[in-house]
Amino acid sequence: MTSEERRAIDAKIRRDFPLIYAHPEIAYLDNSATTQKPESVLRAMQHYYLEENANPLRGLYELSVKATEAYEDAREAVREFIHAASHEEIIFTRNATESLNLLAYAATEAFLGEGDEILITIMEHHSNLIPWQQAAARKGAVLKFLEPDEEGYISEEQFRRMLSPKTKLVSMTHISNVLGVKNDVKTFARLAHENGSLFVLDGAQSVPHIPVDVADLDVDFLAFSGHKMLAPMGIGVLYGKRDLLLAMPPFLFGGEMIEYVSREKATWAELPHKFEAGTVNVGGAVGLRAAIDYYKQLGWDTILEREAHLSCLAMKKLSAIPHLRVLGPKGGEEHHGIFTFTIEGVHPHDIAAILDADKVNIRAGHHCAQPLMQFMKTPSTTRASFAFYNTEEELDRFVESLRKVRREMGYQE
Repeated sequence: MTSEERRAIDAKIRRDFPLIYAHPEIAYLDNSATTQKPESVLRAMQHYYLEENANPLRGLYELSVKATEAYEDAREAVREFIHAASHEEIIFTRNATESLNLLAYAATEAFLGEGDEILITIMEHHSNLIPWQQAAARKGAVLKFLEPDEEGYISEEQFRRMLSPKTKLVSMTHISNVLGVKNDVKTFARLAHENGSLFVLDGAQSVPHIPVDVADLDVDFLAFSGHKMLAPMGIGVLYGKRDLLLAMPPFLFGGEMIEYVSREKATWAELPHKFEAGTVNVGGAVGLRAAIDYYKQLGWDTILEREAHLSCLAMKKLSAIPHLRVLGPKGGEEHHGIFTFTIEGVHPHDIAAILDADKVNIRAGHHCAQPLMQFMKTPSTTRASFAFYNTEEELDRFVESLRKVRREMGYQE
């Protein structure tokens, strides 16, 4: 693809995103935290609230029926997007964090006992660590950690070695929010099942950037957030195999998740409503469906090519900056748009502040992965994360700003 062709596509895509189109002075490179929203998503939500807003599932009047249809149509769109077998396997939550908390409570109650083992990786986001940490403490189970090599990869050999007859559940990130490395989930899920273990996948960083097929991967559960994939904040998904969800108790109790209530007891609604207590976020679900429609319209081939191109170019340019060290894989494409780095002698917060003065938006800190930071002996880092709507020009602005960081901090190069 020529530079002219790429710039033409850049311009077309960026017109779809009101915030970045209206503010070309901003280079938004914090997409792992949240993405910008295309106009089609904003309009879909506006249409719902202007034309179809009502409490779904409960009313027999036309407006409530429309709200119910909008909500369930969104569920079907999610099912198709991740290739789940049934709409019953799609649970709407607020975000990946709530999905994982729901799972850590309900799956623990159903499947774990004292002395059982839960296997996770040291690179997990706190959302996929603390719920299991608390579940292990509650049940008297043991939490075990897989540790990556210097590039962030976990080997099949180590995975086999860490599995034991006591391992009842494995939970891991698909793509690390710090290192950008992608775990070999299909292999690990197969080995877990051969061991009689359940497999949980945190797809917060993968579902927005690569095709995720739960049937092909054969994971038992998948959690992800809408706001990291062009949809609004406040909507997330938990996928689970139907037979496992049926065996799990509800996480929250109240309206809509019940079938029958007496003074003494209650029975639960059928899937997926058993896990969706209270008034649901129809507007968020509508926005998520519109985001999925945008992905389908743009196409995975375009998304993957653009993000791989930016990743390779970013690694090449960052590697040429003196005193800068990129954590994780050596290959640019293997970072999946996520570049976490340090600059010798400069605190990450200072790096972020200097870049902010140049209207380059990045992130600094421990990225909700403190055990990984401790493992790497790096208290905090700076992270830039790219999406398909980012451009080479934004990358160049980012690199140019980084090159002056040490000079701004008083170092004589």
